[in-house]
Amino acid sequence: MKMIRPHWKSRTIALMACALSCLLPLYAADPASEIEQLKQMLADQQRQINELRHALEDKNGAPSAGLETPLPSLGQVASTAPVIPRPVALPTAATAATAGPQAAAAKPTTSARNPCEADPEGQTPAFIRLGSTCLVPIGFMDLTAVWRDKNAGSSLGSNFGSVPFNNNINAKNSEFRFTPQNSRIGFRFDGDWQGTHFIGYNEFDFLGTSASTGITVTNGAFVPRLRLFWVDARKGKLEFLAGQSWSMLTPNRSGISALPGNIFFSQVIDVNYMAGLTWTRQPGMRVLYHPSNKVTFGFSAENPDQYIGGQAGGSSITLPAALTGLANSSTEQLDNATNIGTANPALAVPTVHPDFIAKVAFDPTSRFHFEVAGIERTFKIWNPNLTGPGAGKYSTIAGGGVQVGINGEIFKNFRLISTNYWSDGGGRYLFGQAPDIIVRADGSLSAVHSGGTVDGFEARIKNLLLYAYYGGIYISRNAALDLNGTTRIGYGYQGSPNSQNRAIQEFTFGFNQTLWASPRYGAINAMGQYEYLERAPWFVAAGTPKGTHDNTIYFNLRYTLPGGMPNF
Repeated sequence: MKMIRPHWKSRTIALMACALSCLLPLYAADPASEIEQLKQMLADQQRQINELRHALEDKNGAPSAGLETPLPSLGQVASTAPVIPRPVALPTAATAATAGPQAAAAKPTTSARNPCEADPEGQTPAFIRLGSTCLVPIGFMDLTAVWRDKNAGSSLGSNFGSVPFNNNINAKNSEFRFTPQNSRIGFRFDGDWQGTHFIGYNEFDFLGTSASTGITVTNGAFVPRLRLFWVDARKGKLEFLAGQSWSMLTPNRSGISALPGNIFFSQVIDVNYMAGLTWTRQPGMRVLYHPSNKVTFGFSAENPDQYIGGQAGGSSITLPAALTGLANSSTEQLDNATNIGTANPALAVPTVHPDFIAKVAFDPTSRFHFEVAGIERTFKIWNPNLTGPGAGKYSTIAGGGVQVGINGEIFKNFRLISTNYWSDGGGRYLFGQAPDIIVRADGSLSAVHSGGTVDGFEARIKNLLLYAYYGGIYISRNAALDLNGTTRIGYGYQGSPNSQNRAIQEFTFGFNQTLWASPRYGAINAMGQYEYLERAPWFVAAGTPKGTHDNTIYFNLRYTLPGGMPNF
């Protein structure tokens, strides 16, 4: 049976009217002596009203542990968005008009565009008001346990391209550790000014590089690391974003939104996500156009990098003997992630222009998302040699890639995902597993072909989320001869190191169980993931393994802070 909840304002007015009607005769008899009685009785009435209101809020606002709580969309689970039910929208001018004459008389209407300017009413709001803006603390506290059957030395995240071979001493040992590093903290604020809705978003984790040598000995001094820091403004059909965000080449779940809950980076616990996923978080700016609620066009300019491998387990190319200075700390023109004696190697590498990304997304219903994105990049170096082929000349080439993604709910609570990427000079966006270019003996550049895919499903059964994915990366051979005519250079040549991978594949599945959730107090989740990872190099020396693999098991406990934005 549905309970009809009385409106607070009408109840308050009715109680006060009754109190006044009973007290007026007394007041008329002796005004001087009865004023204090009137004040006391009104104070008692207000106290009783407040007690009743708090009792009903506690009854309706905070579900008890063990009761089923509605979950948000799949895109929010295991992301930085709080895993709690959506907050109750605050009353606006539109809702007040339908609430009846007593409600309209009891409270003046406020701006329908900016609910942050409304007075709090009903359940405790899941956000904090700062002037005319709403602020929500973003974050969760994680404790993650990770076990690998080989000591890959990659800490919490998997370095997909550097799984040790069985003839390596690191393959003889396993590894196990606890870590809180995936915990996150930040904030989001929303507001509306003259019809422009703006969002500010900030997020840190604790996966930064630490100079401490005693992290596992005396003190887990994990370093905060900036993940996201951007501002977005939208008015009508136009939208503009600037700051550090997920690259627009990262697949979306909905539209071309930069909010983590609208981005597909999988549901895995692994902080490096999936092999084959196109992603990075980097500075840039973008312009979006929304001709309708079902179509979005986007164009972004993002941080460039002339990358030749060496990051996150990916192998670096082999440079010509006369041009190794292109990756030296004093004359660097190319980024191999370990070559430069500065704190920020990529920031010391010259670049021609930003990476330009264009994207179109179609969302005909809330159950289906389709997108196509393209990227254009330019690489340029100068041959510093005084003699020989190409001496004192520039080499400039263009690179690019195409990404296609589908994310659809084929039946209730069961979603299929497929995202696919192929590039010519875009390997950096595959988590750095493939180099962008090689350098020939005469100093000319050549782009490396590479591609990736992630395919799988996500299913929700009440408070339980299940998922399984396949991820794959393919890196083409691009080889050349050095000036002596015999030494091979580039990537994947005959005799290349076994770190120069041809293919990397991952099979993974896992769960995310919401144990308890409350819009007032947050949520507690238990998560698990199994990951099988294998890689195969281009060249296999006689008597050495043709490939290698490892097995990883994650278990994670998470407490998510409460919070949620009202509806704008």
